[in-house]
Amino acid sequence: MMNKRYFITGIGTEVGKTVVSAALVDYFGTDYWKPIQSGDLQASDSMRIRALCSSAPTIFPERYQLKHPASPHDASEREGIQISLTDFSLPNQTVALLVEGAGGLFVPINSEEFMIDLMDQLGLPAILVCRDYLGCINHTLLSIAALVNKGIQLAFVVFNGAFEPATQRVIESYLPAGTGAIYIPEIKEINKRNLSTAVRQIKIVEHTNGAFRK
Repeated sequence: MMNKRYFITGIGTEVGKTVVSAALVDYFGTDYWKPIQSGDLQASDSMRIRALCSSAPTIFPERYQLKHPASPHDASEREGIQISLTDFSLPNQTVALLVEGAGGLFVPINSEEFMIDLMDQLGLPAILVCRDYLGCINHTLLSIAALVNKGIQLAFVVFNGAFEPATQRVIESYLPAGTGAIYIPEIKEINKRNLSTAVRQIKIVEHTNGAFRK
């Protein structure tokens, strides 16, 4: 993981992307950057990372802090701000870094561009977080297809929490060759101690040529 940089996204909202980010920052020993924070400025995702991580990562400041809890295109319009992809560059080109997006792949940044375009702009491979709920197979496979269509490398899919075996098998069977699977156990109460326990239980499996290899 030394000097590796990834962009972490989710199959939708409320899939635990920030908690997973904290776990992977600790597990891999990376720094952290959230390019756009919309709403919750007094309890931002960067603040949650600082509170949850045991590794004391460097947390780079957001490029945009938007007051309204909405998609970046909506929040920025309300505040009279124009966001462009050219506004963003990696805060440090040499350190291992986890970049966390807002919501899923097609959260709008402005009227024409989406979070997936920011991933492409930054040139980072993706980590896709999924969680088990009705419709998660559809959302996961659509997200994988979008990344493949965009030509963005899918480095890992994260199975966050407990999954029905049948659901997990379908998603695993459609992972592109070379994509790893990260399994993070269910965390009943999110706090620093429980996250640290979960980090020690993380399992990573390499997916190669249609089969998993531990």
